[in-house]
Amino acid sequence: MAKNSNNNAARPNTKGAEGGKAKKGKKKKKRKKHPVLYTLFLFFFCIFVAGMLTVITVGGTVLSHVDSVVNEGIEIDLDTYKNSQSQTTIMYAYDEDGATVELARLHGEENRIWIDYDEIPERLQWAFICLEDHRFWTHPGVDWIRTIGVMINPSYSGQGGSTITQQLIKNLTDDNEATYFRKFNEILRALNMEKNYSKKDILEAYLNTVSLGAGCYGVKTAAETYFGKELSELTISECATIAGITKAPYSLNPYADYEACMERRNDCLYYMHLRGKITDKQYQKALKEKIVVQEYKQTTQENSEDVEILSWYEEYVIDQVISDLQKEYGYEYNEAWRQVYYGGLNIYAAVDLEVQDILENSYENREGFPTARSRDKDGNLPQSSMTIMDYQGRIVALVGGVGAKTTNRGYNRATDERAKQQPGSSIKPLAVYAPAVDLGLVTASSTVLEEAIVLESTGKKWPRNFNGDYGSGKYVTVEEALVRSLNTVPVRILKEQLGTSAAMKYCNEMFHIGLDPVKDKDLSPLAVGGTTKGVTSLEMAAAFATFGNGGRYYEPYSYYQVTDRNGNVVLQSGNDLPQQSIKKETASTMLSMLTKAVTSSSGTGYGSKISGFQTFAKTGTSSDNYDKWYCGGTPHYVTAVWYGHDYDTDLHTGSSNPAKTIFRYVFSEIHDNLESKSFTDVVEQVDASIEELENQ
Repeated sequence: MAKNSNNNAARPNTKGAEGGKAKKGKKKKKRKKHPVLYTLFLFFFCIFVAGMLTVITVGGTVLSHVDSVVNEGIEIDLDTYKNSQSQTTIMYAYDEDGATVELARLHGEENRIWIDYDEIPERLQWAFICLEDHRFWTHPGVDWIRTIGVMINPSYSGQGGSTITQQLIKNLTDDNEATYFRKFNEILRALNMEKNYSKKDILEAYLNTVSLGAGCYGVKTAAETYFGKELSELTISECATIAGITKAPYSLNPYADYEACMERRNDCLYYMHLRGKITDKQYQKALKEKIVVQEYKQTTQENSEDVEILSWYEEYVIDQVISDLQKEYGYEYNEAWRQVYYGGLNIYAAVDLEVQDILENSYENREGFPTARSRDKDGNLPQSSMTIMDYQGRIVALVGGVGAKTTNRGYNRATDERAKQQPGSSIKPLAVYAPAVDLGLVTASSTVLEEAIVLESTGKKWPRNFNGDYGSGKYVTVEEALVRSLNTVPVRILKEQLGTSAAMKYCNEMFHIGLDPVKDKDLSPLAVGGTTKGVTSLEMAAAFATFGNGGRYYEPYSYYQVTDRNGNVVLQSGNDLPQQSIKKETASTMLSMLTKAVTSSSGTGYGSKISGFQTFAKTGTSSDNYDKWYCGGTPHYVTAVWYGHDYDTDLHTGSSNPAKTIFRYVFSEIHDNLESKSFTDVVEQVDASIEELENQ
């Protein structure tokens, strides 16, 4: 009995108090999800996932870019730079007999003589290395210790973040923009350079391109300029002096601030001693050495007293060659500039020497200029520019200012973007009449109501004609409206028939005069020439050439070809097929109407006909009489003349047009001995030239 009792006692009670059934336990309640917290969790989780995906995507793109820059090909060709140093470029032209004539020699504005690595003394090399980049011989182009130090602490004093390799890249590309993106690309280029060139090659290039003040680029000219010595003759102290200039070439050279320069020299000597490149005895001796520099002399070509002043045309040739080198070879500006000034190129300009001489003589001496009636706020007389072209894109002559040209790389009013001026009525043939004729909307004999429109924005009449009225209220022909340069008619054609979109397309895509696609897409800029920035005489001459050559637009060119020192063709121009901008029939109609503007007594170009030659033209006057234009030509040449002030100033010319007067004088001189020629001859010559190019 005791056994059974114990067994029963040990067994758990599985029966309930009633009916002996097992008692059911309470069910646990499920915890409900908090809606706000759950939503926030999902939101941040999605952001996290999206962020990770973005990091992976961007990281992959960046790594791909890094690999392509560092490992695929040479980013910066040191051999090209070396070969382009200290080689004089010569510009030629052809005389009337076809013989070449030397125009100018270009040897740069930087005083530099390239010297090979083996000719650079070790003490000079170590002066730069110890001061600028003491791990130069061991790092892969980037000193990661210094770079990370600068990133963590911008005031890090470990010689800055850039290695000699990186500084060389900045010297060669002229890219000094203070951005992380620029620095990132510089690092990649440095790694690429060290994969493709030896340390000696890099150090040689650096020591030949580093800016050292007083117009000196490279150590050889610095030694000659400051000490009158060859590199082999420099003392340790003089080497340290030169190396110290690199931090601030224009303020730390001995001419600019001798004391500061000496402090920097002492820093360099300290690092040379610290790195074990000079002994204690050499260090103390170099510190005590009194640095004596030569008398300061200007050595740059630009500032030299006997510098050759280039003509307006020659300077434009340089600009165009630099631009074309960038387009053709992908050079940065500084690379292209160096090719022109140091590359030993031969440039064959397209200038007509006789025409250029006539033009320059007129502008330098104001021959053929009317008496000026106004001066600007600084007391200056009106300025002017003129571009003369043939009908196949050749720029025959140009000038960018009045008076003797006394500086190089100056303000060229014929070609510079910053020199654009409002064209006034000279834009009407390009923006309204030619497009409307070309699209079949009007003909020369079509009649249009000669009356101002009413502007919806103001409810007022606009525009006024040159004489101040709002129109006669009568119908006039398109030809009469163009000949008299009425404002009311082109406004009506533009608003009621042509539309601003079509007008803009013709201006920018067919005539290439570069109007602002947003701000100039309106009645005033397109119908009466109140453009935002304006146009240059070069743009207008090229555009007006289409009326005399059968409707073709040729890209203007100022040189035939450029060859390297071995005679290989580097660039070629003037042999591209033209764009058929308007129909031949349209060009013929426009030529006829523009000729009438010269021959009719009511025409704004009346009195400008060149004796013995058909002459066509359109004049222009901007708002408030600030600018005067004459655009037109003969079967020999087409031109655009601008006359006005650099700053908006009333010319006080009344109804007269000085640009027209200048045109007549210059073109009369040019055509004095030219043979008779018709525009039919011009079109036939253009047709034959196009056929020849197409068959090549």
